[in-house]
Order: sequence, then C-alpha cells, then structure tokens
Amino acid sequence: MKYIVVLGDGMADRPMDSLGGRTPLEVAHKPGMDFLARHGSVGMVRTIPEGMPPGSDTANLSVMGYAPRKYYSGRSPLEAVSMGVPLAEDDVTFRMNLVTLSDASEFSEKTMVDYSAGEISTEESALLVRDLERRFGSADIHIHAGISYRHCFVMHHALTGTALTPPHDISGQKIGEYLPTGLYGRQLLSIMEAAHAFLKSHPVNLAREQKGLHPANAVWFWGEGTKPMLPDFEKTFGVKGGVICAVDLIKGIGGCAGMQTPFVPGATGGMRTDFAAKGRAALQLLDDGCDLVYIHVEAPDESGHHGDVRCKIDAIEAIDREILELLMAELSARGEAYRILLTPDHPTPIAIRTHTPDPVPFVLYDSTRDAAPCAETYSERSAQATGQFLEEGPMLMQRLISGNF
Repeated sequence: MKYIVVLGDGMADRPMDSLGGRTPLEVAHKPGMDFLARHGSVGMVRTIPEGMPPGSDTANLSVMGYAPRKYYSGRSPLEAVSMGVPLAEDDVTFRMNLVTLSDASEFSEKTMVDYSAGEISTEESALLVRDLERRFGSADIHIHAGISYRHCFVMHHALTGTALTPPHDISGQKIGEYLPTGLYGRQLLSIMEAAHAFLKSHPVNLAREQKGLHPANAVWFWGEGTKPMLPDFEKTFGVKGGVICAVDLIKGIGGCAGMQTPFVPGATGGMRTDFAAKGRAALQLLDDGCDLVYIHVEAPDESGHHGDVRCKIDAIEAIDREILELLMAELSARGEAYRILLTPDHPTPIAIRTHTPDPVPFVLYDSTRDAAPCAETYSERSAQATGQFLEEGPMLMQRLISGNF
C-alpha cells in the first residue's frame, strides 16, 4: 500500500460575487478531485487548534500528524532546519522577508506594497542577503539566505518575547501599527530602518526598478521561534515518508520528522511553479522506497495573498491535472494499491488576502474499495453537506494510514 497526501496550501475559500456566489474550488475543472469525492470519505476538518494563529506552520504540522499545541515552537526554526542552519538551544530565529514598501518619507508611514518583493528570484535575493549579512551580521546575529523572498535571521543567546506581524497579513496597509514591539522590538526596528536605507540603492534593486519590477527595498521580521523537536515520522506511523515541496517551512517540518525532502528543479513555492515536476518527483520518492509522499503546493495560497482569483483557479486545475491525475494513473497502471488524502491546510480567501482558521474540506480515498458515492464534487459546500466533521487535524494522518475511514 502506498500513501499520498496532496495538500493545496490555502486552496479553500469563500463564495465570491465575481464567481456567481461560488468558490474557486467550485469553479475549477478538477475531474481527479471530483472522482475522489464521489468514491472516498468526504468531510470538514479543523486543522488550526482554536486560539492558535492560522498559519501554514501549525496547519501543516496538524495534517502531517503532529498536534500543534504539543510540538509547535515557531515557524522560522522549521525553515532554518530546511536551510541547514544549525541551531543551539538558546538561539531564537525569525523569518526575514524581503518586501517592497512605499516611498513615504517616514518609515512608519510606509505601506506594505508587496510582501514578496515581486516574488524576487533566489539568485537576486542571495546577493541582497549576502550584503545584509556583511552589514548587520555579528557574533550574535546571522542572516541566512533561503528561497526567493524567504530568509532566516538568527539571534544567538537570545529569548523569545517579541511581538511581530506576518507581512502578508497587512498587504496594502500602513506598517506603523504593525512594527516590532516587545523584547527585541527596538533592535529589530532599528535594523529594518537601516536595511531600508541600504537596500533602496542596491544595484540589484536599481536593476529591478529599471525592468519595472518591485524592488526588495526592505526587510520584515516575523515568525519568532526556537529549535523544534518532532518525533520521527516512520517510528510514529510505521511508514517511511518523504516531502515534495519548494517551501522551506514544509521541508523543515519533514526534515525534523526524519522524512526525505529532495530538491525539485522547477518548483518555486510561488504562484507559478512546475506542477508536473512535483508529480514526477513524488513518483520517484515512491520508487526509491518511500511508502508515503506528502506533496505540498504553495501556489493557491500565494494566489490568495495576491488577490488573484484566476491564478488560484489555474493552480487548483494544475494540481488536479499534473499531480493528482498523474499519480493515480501511474499507480493504477502498475497495479499498486494506494490511499490518498486530499486537503488544504487552511483557507486563504481572495476577499481578505490572508489565512483564516476555518475548517477545510478533505477527502480520504482507498483504491481497493468500491465505496458508495459520498459527494458529487470536491468543494467546501459539498464537504459541509456530508455532515462529517473532524475536530483535530492529526486525525487525518491516522485515518489515512490505518484505513479507518
């Protein structure tokens, strides 16, 4: 038996007037997902424990089978693990986004124009982070380059206690009331102001502006955390697992859990990515001895943050066509028995351009069962109509592997 998790990050949404009162999932052409809904177990699940922030960190921990209240120690340290950054017990890490701020004269009056600096390329951002490390790095501070706009800031011999806001939560808003406060608030704000003065005239940004692209003219800190400790996935669930993803956060969760996390050429972690490359990489992991593969696709979430409904629909259709249907066809052709879990981690509604903690629709499917129809389509509305509701996200992984659904 092979096990496949297809997770469309932020794929769930709310009915939209522009779509005739439907959601992107209801509009998208997705025959593979709809087949699973008709022949699998469909319902809604709460992936975000009540009272916890609705982040991809807590939600994916939950779907991967780890209770966030027990195992969550912050977002950025999970990303640091994926990047190969060694962490000591008294290190505190922060996600450092390269962002685009408006040109208001007062720093606090600037607006968050783009939390991803136009999805800046990894090559460009590596040059910027290298120079930021040279300028601001010290015995107690190090800056590590990641992918695209996502980077890691580490403070050694430090404590938690700084209040921070994710930049994708304040798109189009003035940043003044969202600047860092608390333990290291002043220190981080001082670095942000100095980094802005440094970055706005950096050759990489001058070249981007000449091309009409958003410059990475500032840094933004969020996602404070400390070194994570997760139980080994194989020892916990009895199957060998791997993760297909281009986002350091998800690869970090997999790495902490002892799962394989291969690099996938063409996978960007952005709105536009090589979906088929992820499908092929998943098959390769299965061929290389993994029993379970966790395929994470960031594109629907990024589309939600950017308020791009067409891109979100396209991403859903590409997940269906180039990942889900590819895997189902190949495994069926091999005569391989398999189970599939299809789910978002959380909603990222186009209307508000950020995450919500609302429950999400899931499907659990077993290729060896001839199940009676459960739902006609895979969507938020269809899943709610079944009346099945799981209170805790880790129940999904337990049911997938046990087959008790």
